Amino acid sequence: MEEFRRAYSRLCKESGTEPQETVLQQLHQLPQGRLDLATQSLTVDTCRALGKLLQKESLLTELILSDCMLSEEGATLLLQGLCINTVVRFLDLKGNNLRAAGAEALAKLLRQNKSIQSLTLEWNNLGTWDEAFATFCGALAANGTLRQLDLRNNQINHKGAEELALALKSNASLQQLDLRWNHIGLLGGRALVNCLPSNRTLWKLELAGNNIPGDILRAVEQAMDHNQDRQTVFRESQARAQVLSKEVRHLREEKSKQFMDLMETIDRQREEMARSSKASAARVGQLQEALNERHSIINALKAKLQMTEAALALSEQKAQDLGELLATTEQEQRSLVQRQAKEHRLEQQEAAERESKLLRDLSAANEKNLLLRNQVDELERKVKSQQEQLFLTKTELTNTTAELKMRAVQAEERLELEKKRSRQSLEDAEHLRFKEVEHMTRHLEDSERAMQERVQRLEAARLSLEEELSRVKAVALSERSQAEEELIKAKNQVRLEEQQHLAHLEEKLRLLAQARDEAQSTCVQQKQTVADAQARASQLGLQVESLRRRLEELQQELSNKDQEKVAEVMRVRLELQEQNGRLQAELTAQEALKEKAAALERQLKVIASDHREALLDRESENASLREKLRLKEAEIARIRDEEAQRASFLQNAVLAYVQGSPLRTLSPQK
Repeated sequence: MEEFRRAYSRLCKESGTEPQETVLQQLHQLPQGRLDLATQSLTVDTCRALGKLLQKESLLTELILSDCMLSEEGATLLLQGLCINTVVRFLDLKGNNLRAAGAEALAKLLRQNKSIQSLTLEWNNLGTWDEAFATFCGALAANGTLRQLDLRNNQINHKGAEELALALKSNASLQQLDLRWNHIGLLGGRALVNCLPSNRTLWKLELAGNNIPGDILRAVEQAMDHNQDRQTVFRESQARAQVLSKEVRHLREEKSKQFMDLMETIDRQREEMARSSKASAARVGQLQEALNERHSIINALKAKLQMTEAALALSEQKAQDLGELLATTEQEQRSLVQRQAKEHRLEQQEAAERESKLLRDLSAANEKNLLLRNQVDELERKVKSQQEQLFLTKTELTNTTAELKMRAVQAEERLELEKKRSRQSLEDAEHLRFKEVEHMTRHLEDSERAMQERVQRLEAARLSLEEELSRVKAVALSERSQAEEELIKAKNQVRLEEQQHLAHLEEKLRLLAQARDEAQSTCVQQKQTVADAQARASQLGLQVESLRRRLEELQQELSNKDQEKVAEVMRVRLELQEQNGRLQAELTAQEALKEKAAALERQLKVIASDHREALLDRESENASLREKLRLKEAEIARIRDEEAQRASFLQNAVLAYVQGSPLRTLSPQK
């Protein structure tokens, strides 16, 4: 950090500005690998110098610039320096009021930087400019290293949420995203829910304080749980693959050791064969030398015999005896030569048999090794197929729940449309009632009462439909919990089977066969559960179709009632026309009565209009008061958070001031 401090002061002097004392103090007190400049107001020159230093810095891994009151130019200079950096992992830009230029600089950073894994952008204004935020989202989609992103209190509306949804569809590295206390609303929540099935890495998404309905939040939680389960399954599969690879390596090492032992034994036997052949060759040489010596002796004896034939005529008997002895010695020599040849042949045959046996053992060992490798490959394929089947069952369950939710929403929308139509028909009936004569008011009041009763019946039917939908949802959740319990049981069984390590190869093969049989049985059970779930889903579809038919029947009844009302109104109009024809004959005598009746009717209309306006005003006042209450509650919560943050900032500032004051340096430490 001392070198960083010197380089900072040197760059400031080269640019013709003085370095900030607060920054120098912070650089002097910072630990290794972490630069904390929080709550320090940084100038443009300081940001320029820091940006140049960060381009070449190779020791900093954390950079904290929260509440530094950065300008647009200063933020862009800092982020330009970070674009080339390859060491920084954590970046905090909280509370710097970043706007359009800051969003574009952040987009450039996300496109070029390949080392930042955590980015905090809380309490900024990135969402107020749609185009700049769209470029930021496009860069986020192309980024492949960011793991955590904090976008709390950034004024993000539903358009920004849609851009984020498009980015999440193509992003494959982001794991945590915080969008609390923005203005996403219903449309933005739906866009985020629609993009989650295509994203398999995001497992934490915070959406509190965005005016998003509860069903969308529950759908987001289900998607996050699904991604977490997927990641846990992926990690378990990787662990299993590593264990299997270790076992395979162990088996290969054992096989290589056995092969080396066999080769050593073969070499030893070859050396013994060479030694035996050398010994037999030495024996044959010795026998040949003995035979040569005997041949020389015989030749000498023959010469002596030839020289002493005349002298040894008397000793013929002795010569014959010597000839017999020679014959016997020659026979013995021949028999010895034949025996040695037979022994040499037998030794060669035994050596050939030993070599053939060793070759057979080698081939058998190689075949066993191949069989073991094939069995390991088959087990890995079966494990992968089981994981894929589990994933398919989960996806089918999520799809069925989503379809049921969409159908429930459609049914509620249809009920609301029917209510609106009934209200419009009631308002039209009231208009006609004020135009009709006094003696028809009673009849219209009876018809309104009947319509109110019908509306109550429809509301009761709607409540019953909602109860049935809640039951269906409970059944689906229970089925999902059962499936998850079965998955957990299967995982526990596989873990228990993996923990059993046997010493010999035959026992390992037997355990693998048992695991295969159990996996096949679990697959059969899962298929049965999937078939049951499909049957239940078909039953639920039939129930939903019956509910649709019931709704259609209710709509037909409402249309019939509307037609009856129209017919009654037409009949009343005809009667009124007849009465008006009769009354026109008596107009000359009853003009005063007509004027009085007209005045009374006008008064009634005025009173009715005033009453309606008062009701509408009351309803609007109630709605506005509810909205105000909700906004006040949100403001109170936001003010509490702001007060807590301000208190923490003040505490940090006081602590920093106390730590940096001269009294602190002079006073001894406790």
